[in-house]
Amino acid sequence: MSAAAPEHTRTVVEELLRRIGEGDPERIAELYAERGDWKLDWPESEHGRAATPWIRHRSTRADAAAHYRELAEHHVPEQVATQVERILVDGADAVVFGEIRQTARSTGRAYRARFALHLTVEGGFVTRHHVYEDSLAVAQAFASEGAAAAA
Repeated sequence: MSAAAPEHTRTVVEELLRRIGEGDPERIAELYAERGDWKLDWPESEHGRAATPWIRHRSTRADAAAHYRELAEHHVPEQVATQVERILVDGADAVVFGEIRQTARSTGRAYRARFALHLTVEGGFVTRHHVYEDSLAVAQAFASEGAAAAA
């Protein structure tokens, strides 16, 4: 398989970011390959996973749609913002740097989390989606009152 042209990779990544901003999980998922490599930077232990079910490894286009549905279900939609600071492209790979601002629906706590998103585009579809984010900020926003005070 030949390497993707950087312009093609950038076009797919920018379209993905546009669709994520629109918030339609099914349309977002259309840009993912049927099977892919999806990982999120989160401690491997199950601690705190009940409060953040969208944070888990995935492998299919249907999983991608479920991720964006679950993400929306657990946040206050009127209090969501993402600032993309930079997109770096090297052939089929792209890295998106930025910051998300969200509010946990279950606790009402707002949080900010810096992130780096590593995407790979092959055949016009995203085949790799690896997220590196401030998982502590997310965990604290969703933690129960006692756990949040202890953190």
